[in-house]
Amino acid sequence: MVDVSGKVATPREAVAGCRVKFPAEVARQLRRDGLRSAKGGIVDTAVIAGTMAVKRTHELIPFCHPLPIDGCRISIDWDGDATLAIECRVRTTHRTGVEMEALTGATIAALTVYDMCKALSHRIVIGPARLKGKRGGKHDFGTT
Repeated sequence: MVDVSGKVATPREAVAGCRVKFPAEVARQLRRDGLRSAKGGIVDTAVIAGTMAVKRTHELIPFCHPLPIDGCRISIDWDGDATLAIECRVRTTHRTGVEMEALTGATIAALTVYDMCKALSHRIVIGPARLKGKRGGKHDFGTT
């Protein structure tokens, strides 16, 4: 684990995204059913799962520091006819950044969407997942 004890705690923010692409017939059905599957509300469940994952990233990925999470926002909306775009924005004031937390939240939300919809098709595609931006620390990246 990287020693961050010499760093100053500063505000940090990271934004990550992931996409879930459905076959056209599945997307039409999900739109018609208000993004609900036999398991329940897809978006609400994915937001809860993604938020839980953000808070437990240090338990899932070796060498990640446990961090106090000051804020976490996950948004999920259609991007085109058959793709859901997931965005996870995470904030903390600490000595290390929250890029891994944002990526973990976005990807676990995407996996949850897959799980909620897999009875409809196994041709659902997850990805790409990517860091869209980070602010704070030594270097800013992208847009937050």
